[in-house]
Amino acid sequence: MLESLYLNLGQHDVLSEEEKALLAGAMSLERYLAAGEHIVTEGTRPIYSTLIIDGFAARYKVLEHGGRQFTSLQVAGDFVDLHAFLLKTMDHGIVALSPCHVAAAEHSKLKTITEQAPHLTRLLWLNTLVDGAIHREWIVAMGRRSKTSHLAHLICELFVRLQVVKKTREMSFHLPLSQAELADVLGLSVVHMNRVIGTLRRMNVVNWTNHMITILDWERLVAIAEFDPTYLSMTREPR
Repeated sequence: MLESLYLNLGQHDVLSEEEKALLAGAMSLERYLAAGEHIVTEGTRPIYSTLIIDGFAARYKVLEHGGRQFTSLQVAGDFVDLHAFLLKTMDHGIVALSPCHVAAAEHSKLKTITEQAPHLTRLLWLNTLVDGAIHREWIVAMGRRSKTSHLAHLICELFVRLQVVKKTREMSFHLPLSQAELADVLGLSVVHMNRVIGTLRRMNVVNWTNHMITILDWERLVAIAEFDPTYLSMTREPR
C-alpha cells in the first residue's frame, strides 16, 4: 500500500526496512474519495496528515469573489498536508481531482517518529522542503513565463514526479484534470487554456487525448519550459 511513499522518499536517500516499518505502523484511516471531495478544508486543525496512495489532488485558495487558484498538484506518494503536523491550522484547502485512495498518519505517531528516527524525520522534513521548492517554481511560472512555457513546465514536472512512483508508461502519463481545472492551475480562462494546449499540440511536442499526455519530443519540451529538475531534489545522497 505504501510503495509510492517508499519510492518518493527513497529517491532522496536509502530508506531502511526499519524506517519502512515505522511508516507503515503510523498509517491508519485508509479511505477512498470521489473526485471533487475535500481531503482537508481551510481553517481546520487536522490531527493527522494524509498520504495519497493513488490519484490526483490539489492545494487551493479561494478568493472572496469565488475565484479559485490551485497552488500545487499532489500525486501518489505525496503527503498532502504533512506541514499541518506543526502548523496546526490549515491556511488552504486540498481537493481530490480524481478518485483518490488515501491513508492518514496520526500526528501523535509522527511525533514518535521524530523522537525515535532522526534519519526518517529528515526525509519527511525534506518532503516539505520540496513542496516549498515546487511552490517557488510555480510562482516564477505564473509571473514570468509565457503560458505556453508555463504549461510545458507543468507537464515536465508531473512526468518526472510520476515517473519516480512508477505512474508513467514510457513517455506517457494520465492527467485526469478538466480544462477548467487546468485553468485554475495556470490562472487562465477555459478558452485561453484550450488555446495554450493547442499551441503545444501544433508544436508537435505532446499528444493530448482523453486525459492521456504523450511527450513526443522531450528535449524540445524541456527547452520550451526552461525546465531544470534541481528543485525536486532527486539526487540520492546521504541526508
